[in-house]
This record gives sequence, structure tokens and C-alpha cells, in this order.
Amino acid sequence: MGKKYYVVWAGHDTGVYDSWEDCKLMVEGFPGARYKGYSNREEAVEAYRRGAEDAGTDIIKAIAARPVISVNYEAFPEIDAKGIAVDAGCRRNPGPVEYRGVDLATGAELFHVGPLEEGTNNLGEFLAIVHALAMLEKEGRSGVTIYSDSKTALAWLRERRVKTTLAPTPANERIRAMVSRAEAWLANNTPHNHVRKWHTEEWGEIPADFGRKG
Repeated sequence: MGKKYYVVWAGHDTGVYDSWEDCKLMVEGFPGARYKGYSNREEAVEAYRRGAEDAGTDIIKAIAARPVISVNYEAFPEIDAKGIAVDAGCRRNPGPVEYRGVDLATGAELFHVGPLEEGTNNLGEFLAIVHALAMLEKEGRSGVTIYSDSKTALAWLRERRVKTTLAPTPANERIRAMVSRAEAWLANNTPHNHVRKWHTEEWGEIPADFGRKG
């Protein structure tokens, strides 16, 4: 059975997911969940955009209407225009946290996980990087650069180990389990993609930015 991508139009959060495990997190226990699997990412992204218009809910239409963030590649030739930008957003820190990856060439959202009940922005940033690495590894896309604006997450990636001060609670059990799986993946795999720091002070906000700080 070939690789599948999952579109969630109605769930705890919406978007295109590259595994059933991530999709299940978004739809399990959500009344009226609306989702479907596709055989390739391009078809899934198009179905997500098209299907949102047919879903009949204002919130899903609003998500589909997110503007594509463009980057001036001529001004910043060192940016890989075929790369992926990742970022996390936290409503409080700690608090509900989510992360996503965005295709730099098109602005399309490639994956979006959360909001998870409790976590920190740094944990979300770390998970976003490892999610992108694992996705690209599965697809055999070794030439794609991943960009993150988090110094802490990049340091954890180099060490292949998270050093968080977040005390374990029932509310953050899910994100702690995800971090453990991410650390295990790093321990058992050799990533073939470059992960670079996004220089916000020079290039502006990273295209995967959620638009909230703190």
C-alpha cells in the first residue's frame, strides 16, 4: 500500500497531514469530523482548498482563505525557494500549542498539528522540525532545506535531545509522548536534509508564522 495523505476539513484542527496517526488526533472525538485520504500531496492540498468551500462553515472557509505568504527570493538569494518553513504557535507559554510546515514556493500548508492541550513554544518548534525531517525522509527528498527561527529547537536538534523545564502533567502527556517519539526517531535515523536558521531580522517573519508571540 502506497503512502497516503489525509485532509481534515472539520476536526479539532484542519489541514493536510502525512500520516493517519496525525489525522486521527484531529478527528477522534470531534462531532461531525470531515476527512479523507489521498494518494499524493498535490491532490490532497487541492482537495483541502476546494473542499473547504463546500464544507458550509465559516471557520473552515476562513482557514481556506488564509493568504499565501510570499518571500522575495531575489532579495535573499541564500534562501532555498524549494524549502520548507516550520513554526509553532502558543496561546500561552505553557499553554495550547500547535505547529505547522509551509511550502516556501507556494505558501501551501504541508502539515498542521494541534492545538495540543498544553505545551511550550519551544517544544512545538522542535516537533515541527522533526516532523518535516521524517516527512522528507519518507518521500526521499534529501535536497530540501528546512527553515526554523527557533535557536532553542535547533540546539535540541543538534543534541538530538530535548531539555525542557516543563513539568509533567496530565494535560501535557500527549506532547511529551510526541517529543519522546521524535527523540527516538532522531536516535534511529540519520537526517539527509539541511536544517537552517531563518534570519527573521533580515528576511522578515518566517512564512509558517502563526502571527502571535509569547
